[in-house]
Amino acid sequence: MTAATAETQPKSLVHWLKKEALPMAVMLGLLLAARDTLANHYQVPSGSMEPTLMPGDRVVVDMRAYGVRLPFTNKELLHTGEPRRGDVVVFNSPLDGTRLIKRVAAVGGDRVSLHGGQLSINGQPLRGNGSGEVEEFGSRTVSLNLGDGGGPDIDGITIPAGKLLMLGDHRGNSADGRYFGLVNASEVYGKGAWVYYRRGDGFTWKSL
Repeated sequence: MTAATAETQPKSLVHWLKKEALPMAVMLGLLLAARDTLANHYQVPSGSMEPTLMPGDRVVVDMRAYGVRLPFTNKELLHTGEPRRGDVVVFNSPLDGTRLIKRVAAVGGDRVSLHGGQLSINGQPLRGNGSGEVEEFGSRTVSLNLGDGGGPDIDGITIPAGKLLMLGDHRGNSADGRYFGLVNASEVYGKGAWVYYRRGDGFTWKSL
């Protein structure tokens, strides 16, 4: 290798870094920021939300549903809404920080009872069409799995302002708010929007 060739190689590397590596790093940073603030995905680890979600389902999480945050922080830049009853949301368990996906069963101010897995809000049963395995959250109809019973009951509690009660749709097989307690509404990570992949079905597009 000649001296001229050895001198050329570092210059070529510097030129490549300026021309290619820097734009790639900027693009990667933008993608990571978008994932942290706009949309992300979640893989369902268990059957606690059956039949709505199955183990292994991959879910698109809308990070803008309740607020736009500064990338890589919890600092809210723009408030865009509040979790509502019936929403499927991703959040960190107040018990151990594990990221979970459950349904918002009740919000601040709601008086809640749960017996045999069947929910009543402010004295009104949510049972849809007279069926014990269907609940109606406004216009949203939710199918339940009560094949393992209803799990622990809730005897008339009022949800404090700023708190949420999370329940799994598989009421008898869900380690949910009956075990780890209420969740701060401000701590919700994002809203489950669509299932985009399911084992056995492959890629799909199922709205939540």
